[in-house]
Amino acid sequence: MIDFYTWSTPNGRKVSIMLEECGLPYAAHTVDINKDEQFKPEFLKISPNNRIPAIVDRETGLALFESGAILLYLAEKTGKFISKEPTAHWQAMQWLMWQMGGAGPMLGQVHHFAKFNVGKAPYAEERFTREARRLYGVLDRRLAEAAYVAGEYSIADMSIWPWISRFEWQGIDLNDYSHVKRWYVDIANRPAVQRGYHIPVKQPAIPMPA
Repeated sequence: MIDFYTWSTPNGRKVSIMLEECGLPYAAHTVDINKDEQFKPEFLKISPNNRIPAIVDRETGLALFESGAILLYLAEKTGKFISKEPTAHWQAMQWLMWQMGGAGPMLGQVHHFAKFNVGKAPYAEERFTREARRLYGVLDRRLAEAAYVAGEYSIADMSIWPWISRFEWQGIDLNDYSHVKRWYVDIANRPAVQRGYHIPVKQPAIPMPA
């Protein structure tokens, strides 16, 4: 059993989707970041950075924070969704790092400035919106070459997809990125993704492009 501490954010959804894809038994524990529950002392013991998601593996007693580390741990634990073949393995790793270091932080800034604080910092709005479009272009070019970012469906796709699911927040029309759109819809239709999207609380339907 995995104890899974999360909220309804892209980073949380990466792990809930992986847990559902792997079929691992888990208990989801809600950490409502709108109520600052991530700062409670008991959560700090599990996640020293006061961020979701985090897990505790009851089988091993290991506690982990940071979504990328959790994805890698679950992939290694189950032997699923990351190839042992070197080229495919490192393709997945580089796209996972691309999401962790680029797409996630930059798209998060678009949410902050261009959705929730419109007009307060025009330079930041323009800068991060332009970077979002550049990142979508990078992803679109990759997906013109392959069905998934590492060739086969992997933790790299699971890490990227939840951020793309907020394309409306980012002012992005997926019709401008046809390969991303095809990939996004394909993943959105996976039953495990549909289940994982609604952890820990039921959400409106997964956003779909026109």
